[in-house]
Amino acid sequence: MNAPAFWMNRVETYLAYRRRHGFKLSIDATQLRSFARFADESGTTEHLTVTLASTWARSSRHPKPLTWARRMENLQGFARFCLREDPATETLPRSLFGSAHRRLVPHIYTDAELSELLEAASSLTPEHGLRPATCRCVFGLVAATGLRISEALALTRDDVDLEAGILCIREAKFHRQRWVPLHPSVTEALGAYAEQRDRLVPRTACDRFFLRDDGHCANQSGMLYALQALCRQLGWQPRGDYPHHRLHDLRHTFIVRSALRFYQQDIDVDRAVLALSTYVGHAKVTDTYWYLTGIPELMAIAAESFHRYSQGETR
Repeated sequence: MNAPAFWMNRVETYLAYRRRHGFKLSIDATQLRSFARFADESGTTEHLTVTLASTWARSSRHPKPLTWARRMENLQGFARFCLREDPATETLPRSLFGSAHRRLVPHIYTDAELSELLEAASSLTPEHGLRPATCRCVFGLVAATGLRISEALALTRDDVDLEAGILCIREAKFHRQRWVPLHPSVTEALGAYAEQRDRLVPRTACDRFFLRDDGHCANQSGMLYALQALCRQLGWQPRGDYPHHRLHDLRHTFIVRSALRFYQQDIDVDRAVLALSTYVGHAKVTDTYWYLTGIPELMAIAAESFHRYSQGETR
């Protein structure tokens, strides 16, 4: 084995092993390959040690303990894999740089902001091209259904049943499949987009529902670029803890605003959240509740509910 590729080969072997067991590992793969390049360049060809791992973690361009802790966390599975063949592999401490997780508050869009964003998307370039319609429809679909952006962009024409008003999500997280019923207004918007798409791009290079002007499928990087450009154009600063507006905030907005509506309409929240969890494709209802933490409005409602409970009130 060539020394310069020692760690990269080990990482690729590990990734192939995990993927055979159904894991996608898109983020982990990026981090692990970064570690492999660092380790190979350092000339270390013996054992995975705490010193090597922590030195790589600290080499991040973001000199924050949270970033270092997350990098160390990304190495945990790889370290266990290495230990199977190399008993000299050192156990990586989880708390070396503190907690790897911190609840960051997202940007929750108001109704007015969503309307303004979709209206602004119509002004994107090219003026008479498909891009403005694609961005507007994708943003609107995610905000109206809580789809993951990857799920929305992966939709094929066969996955979108405009007559029944249902989406088929074939390759969701953890390889799950689900059906997503749509509000009639969303079905109508998707139908209008499909007509415009077929008129502007009659020849396509794929079967995806959302396309670019060249007939290829729309992608996340293009959607994110458009979203952030529009937010700058509108003069918006992100509320919360993230430095930039994110596509995922549209999904987060749908989940949070749905939960707020449950409380405002005096619906059985536990049962409604379970249905919401199924609708948005969460593996566990606790994942949905996690989305609701860190939102001041919901925390205030929860505090009031607990106060009433402590006073012996049933509602």
